[in-house]
Amino acid sequence: MCNVDCELYPDACINEQLYETQAALLISEGYLEAGYTQVNIDDCWSTMERDPVTDEQVADPARFPSGIKALAGFMHDRDLKLGLYSDIGTKTCGGYIGMQDHLKLDANTFASWDIDMLKVDGCNQDPAIMNSTYTELSSALNATGRDIVYSCSWPAYLQDDWGEANGGEVLYRLQEICHLWRNYDDIADSWSSVSDIINMWKRTDPEDPFVKVAQPGAWNDPDMLMIGNNGLSHTEERTQMALWSIFAAPLLMSNDLASVSEESKAILLNKEIIAVDQDVLGKQGYMVGGDGDYRVWAREMSDGSFAVVLQNACVMNRYEKITFTPDMIGWGVEQVMQVRDLYEMKDLGEMTEISMNVQPSDVEMFRVYKE
Repeated sequence: MCNVDCELYPDACINEQLYETQAALLISEGYLEAGYTQVNIDDCWSTMERDPVTDEQVADPARFPSGIKALAGFMHDRDLKLGLYSDIGTKTCGGYIGMQDHLKLDANTFASWDIDMLKVDGCNQDPAIMNSTYTELSSALNATGRDIVYSCSWPAYLQDDWGEANGGEVLYRLQEICHLWRNYDDIADSWSSVSDIINMWKRTDPEDPFVKVAQPGAWNDPDMLMIGNNGLSHTEERTQMALWSIFAAPLLMSNDLASVSEESKAILLNKEIIAVDQDVLGKQGYMVGGDGDYRVWAREMSDGSFAVVLQNACVMNRYEKITFTPDMIGWGVEQVMQVRDLYEMKDLGEMTEISMNVQPSDVEMFRVYKE
């Protein structure tokens, strides 16, 4: 939240030490081995003005005395990557330097710093010109010759109007120019925020442009994982991890790795659920059954199996029996399935349906294979 007071908050302010510390924890706590390879700086890393001679953006010299290029080198020496934040408008959301009218210059500057990802917000620009500006920046980044993952925020500023009435016009444009894009409001460390995003992702038609547009190299982004913070219960954390994997969402943790509980860490490091999220087929899952608060989600995997989530979205103190049957994913209703429980990480044997009592604000997650 743009904490730049390093005197009052030496362990939490936005500076190079913060990211070096988190990088060390990423490695020592097993996150890198599980596949978390990226350390991203968000807003408020720069000075408030451009360099008076070169017109380039400049990292705050008090908080980043070594510079961004050196920090990128620190990450690369440890088999990690560095991501950076900017804004397509005149200023960032935090009031720092924006990229407007400097897209090519900034793209070249960031590439010269050896960054690996760029998140580009959309504050302080008219959404009517974002098709042009995000496209121009895409071309500028490609022209640098450096591989930089490009995260766009254009649809988040369109109030959910992504041209779906016209076949998902904006979504398919994003697929062409960006690698991932924020579709919705900023996530907060609360169940109301997480569940609101889940409800917005609740599509029931595989032909919906929002579902179809996702593919390798092009992802709808429901925003960061809140797992390991203070706002979600254990079951709510299970729900976020399970559904973000069904959504084929980028898994970007927003937490302090020094204070993640063992329960939360086990969720974040569940390799079988991470494998669902990272499946090379790249299809986004959707809701295949259920109604209201009692939902069945599924996502097709590259080996022909499906990941399945039973979700009880009710917040009252009542569990509910939720049932998945193979006809929900186009298999025969009597199809025998081999079922694996992904949270328990154990095989459940042969079944023709999965029917379980699911607690409020909780999920059960499985992978099913044709027998």
